[in-house]
Amino acid sequence: MRVRTTALYVGLALALAGCGGTQTGSQSKAPLDVQVIAPVTGGAAFLGKEEQQALQVLEGVVNKQGGVGGRPVHFVVQDDQSNPTTDVELANQIIAKKVPVFIGPSLVAGCNAIAPLVKSGPVMYCMSPGIHPEAGSYAMTGSVSTLDLIKALISYLRGAGISRLAVLSSTDATGQDALNGIKSVLADPANSSVQIVSDERFNPTDVSVAAQMTHVKASSAQALIAWSTGAPIATVFKAAIQAGLTIPIATTDGNMTYAQMAQYKDFLPQQLLIPAPEWVAAGSISDAKVQAAIKTYDDAFKAQGVTPDIGQSLAWDPALIVIAALNKVGADASGAKVRDYIDQLQGFAGINGQYDFVAVPQRGLSANQAIVTKWDPAQGTWRPVSGPGGTPT
Repeated sequence: MRVRTTALYVGLALALAGCGGTQTGSQSKAPLDVQVIAPVTGGAAFLGKEEQQALQVLEGVVNKQGGVGGRPVHFVVQDDQSNPTTDVELANQIIAKKVPVFIGPSLVAGCNAIAPLVKSGPVMYCMSPGIHPEAGSYAMTGSVSTLDLIKALISYLRGAGISRLAVLSSTDATGQDALNGIKSVLADPANSSVQIVSDERFNPTDVSVAAQMTHVKASSAQALIAWSTGAPIATVFKAAIQAGLTIPIATTDGNMTYAQMAQYKDFLPQQLLIPAPEWVAAGSISDAKVQAAIKTYDDAFKAQGVTPDIGQSLAWDPALIVIAALNKVGADASGAKVRDYIDQLQGFAGINGQYDFVAVPQRGLSANQAIVTKWDPAQGTWRPVSGPGGTPT
């Protein structure tokens, strides 16, 4: 039987009310620990700390709504130090606890490393959009996929009259996933007018990509896709400025943090494009349910004096869905029951769009929930420049 949640107006209110939650007594019962793996330290700490913060804020929202079956929820965040080997160690410890589900990790390499460990359960809800789990598996993945973000981005570039594209991808799992996605999208006959005229690589630990930028400039590319997160993208931006490159530069939404924009303000590209899910464009979204979910999200952080960005968004919806699942099937249910609930979930309005796991197994979101944004330094935020799917506005 398919599960359809018609709205999510208060983050969890409807999910809890419709899935067995109770509004009273949560403080009188033993807390329910939900295990989480995130990079609180290490190279991806800029994401992990925000994900941890989001779970702390959501914990308050969940528990005001009655927790899970009247039990207060506590997200237990374990630090993987941005290391896939540590991810495996932590996952084995969590699996030994016989839990039905856990959240994380946050990076492609870590999620891919753990996936073989959960072939028979429990459910792993990866917070990275860069993995592509097999349908029906115990691996779920958050946000709009990198492939669909790239689809929206290239649709936007094509619509803007750009046909000559340069690509600069990192040699790690994130960069290689993106490169494969770009080539896959360009193989679509609809994108036959767009070609890669410069295909460059760099190691995330490189201190300079000047040579690659020289090649990009010589290629007469009309736009550059530079797909890497964190400190490596600063290296790319600096090299672009030094090379006198003025073409639009697009990057992953993994860099969609206010802290990075402030830190890199002196060498940001003149036109910085980032494809992203719907959370960043509440004012231009026609779906009232998603608008309401984003308002709940924004209000919860506003109460904490925080303006959320990509890190918080990557954790929020996976945790919402996990809580809704546990309320429906019970905290002591098997991983199989949690998986089956999520597999059939439709119409669940989160901050990244309405989820339909029947249509999009393991993820629930498609390119229809992807938009393209442009950093607006005057306003200090990202401004939508496309409609859903990347059509220029």
